[in-house]
Amino acid sequence: MPHEFDFKPPARRAGGFLRNMETAVFLFLGFLEAGKTKFIQETLEDPRMENGERTLLLICEEGIEEYDTAKFAVKNVAVEVIEDKDRLNTYNLEYLTRKHRAQRVVVEYNGTWLLQDFFAAMPESWAINQMMTFFDAGTFLSYNQNMRQLVYDKIAMTQMVVFNRFRGEMSKEEFHKVVRAISRRTDIVYEYIGGKAEFDDIEDPLPYDLDAPVVEIDDRDFALFYSDLNENTGKYIGKTVKFKGMAAVSKKVPEGFIVIGRYIMTCCEADIAYDGFALRTNGLIADAKTKDWLTVTAKIGYEYNAVYRGKGPVLDAIAVERSAPLPPDKVVATFY
Repeated sequence: MPHEFDFKPPARRAGGFLRNMETAVFLFLGFLEAGKTKFIQETLEDPRMENGERTLLLICEEGIEEYDTAKFAVKNVAVEVIEDKDRLNTYNLEYLTRKHRAQRVVVEYNGTWLLQDFFAAMPESWAINQMMTFFDAGTFLSYNQNMRQLVYDKIAMTQMVVFNRFRGEMSKEEFHKVVRAISRRTDIVYEYIGGKAEFDDIEDPLPYDLDAPVVEIDDRDFALFYSDLNENTGKYIGKTVKFKGMAAVSKKVPEGFIVIGRYIMTCCEADIAYDGFALRTNGLIADAKTKDWLTVTAKIGYEYNAVYRGKGPVLDAIAVERSAPLPPDKVVATFY
C-alpha cells in the first residue's frame, strides 16, 4: 500500500513549534503478525525516505518476519530491541537516543502493552509525529470480542487503522463499526491479499439531527454525543441541545455552574468514568445535588471554565427539569 507518512521533521506540532532538540517519533501499533514489520521494512527501503537523519528503529516485539537491514535505503539506521517491559522507561529511552544520536525514532510497539505505558516512558524530547495501527483482518473481530481493552487501546489515538489480508467476502461495515465506536477521526484502510488497498468511504451520519432547532440526544446516544462534541466542538457552537444527564456538584465548580454528564464506558468495565460538561444554570435550578438526574435544554458555547482548567464546551441553560433516574442497566453510557 502507499506509504502514508513522511519522515521529514515537521515544522509544527500540536501546541506550538517544535524545539530544535525534539526527536520525531513514528509509532506503529498492532498485535503480533499484523503487518507492522513488513510495512516498516518497505518504508525504510524507499529511497524517498532518506534525508540524512540518524534513525533509531526500536523493536518491542519480534515476530516471525525479521528486518533485512541490508535492503534499507534509509542510511544511519540503528536497531535496538526492547522485549522486557521493565526496559521501557525514560532513562533507557534517553540513553538509546543519546547513544545513537537519533534524530527520529521508529517504534514497532508490543501488541500486549498498553499505549499509556509508552507515553509514560517517553523522554520529554520525543514528539509523536505519526501513529498507525495494523490488524490482521482474519483475527480482528475475534480479538475485539475477547481482548476488547487492547483493541480499544490500539485505535483510540491512532491516525490510521490498516486491516491487512482483507478479503472480498468480509463485511467492511463490521470493521468500520468497531473503529467508529472508538474514534470518528481515524482513517481506515483495507489492504487486500495481493496488495490492493482501499480507503474506507462509509459515511457516518450522527444519530441525531444537528440542524434541528433543538438537537435532542437520545439516552443511548450520549456517549457518542459527548465524544463528538469534544472532538468537533466547532460544529456544535451556537446549537441548542436537550438531553438527560446526572449532575455533579463540587466546591471546585464555579458559582452558578454545575457539571452535567453521564458515566461512560469506553472499552471495558474497568474504564468507566464520569464525563460531563460545565452547565451555567442561570438560576433555573438552585439546589441540585450530585447524582440528581436532570433533563437539560441548553445552548452550547466555548469558553474558559475552571471545570476544564482551560477552555471547553460550556452549556448555557435554557430549561432544567428534574428527571427520573435511568434504569440500572442504562445508567452507564456506551458506544454500542
